[in-house]
Parts: sequence; C-alpha cells; structure tokens
Amino acid sequence: MFKTGRQVTTAAVASKTARDNGFARFALRSLARHITGDWGDLSEYDKAVNDLAIHDGQRILSAYEDPLYPKIWIITEADRSSTCILFPEDY
Repeated sequence: MFKTGRQVTTAAVASKTARDNGFARFALRSLARHITGDWGDLSEYDKAVNDLAIHDGQRILSAYEDPLYPKIWIITEADRSSTCILFPEDY
C-alpha cells in the first residue's frame, strides 16, 4: 500500500527476536499486516488517520498485541525513508 523504506528495529526488539523465534514470527507477521494496511490494535479514529496518512504523506503508526508476546509498535516515517519495529517504551 505504501513504501516502507529501510526496515529496522530497536536494539530491544532485535535482542528479543534473536532470543525468541516465536516473537520473531509475531514481529514479521505484524510487519506484513502493517504494510498491507491492517493497523492492528488501534482505535477506529487512529486507523482512519493512518488511512489518510497513506495519501497525505504523514507518519503511519500501527500497534500489535498478542497474549504471548510484548506489545509492539511499527512506525513508517512520513518521508517513507524507514519503518521501525519497536516496543512502546522504546519511543
């Protein structure tokens, strides 16, 4: 749906993915959802903001939760130069 630019993670997410294959799969599935416009666990208002952001060139934020893993956010920068997977506390 939009360009993601360089795909990166924070150090904390990289460490967790290296230690936990299940979490790594969760993060990759979440990234695939983000790229296709499935904004995850956001309010309807925030989902609508993301839908507009695709066309207006604004930052896009998704949030994904799973009972087995910590919540993650995925942020694509407004200029589409990068997309980062992070924990909310990394922000």
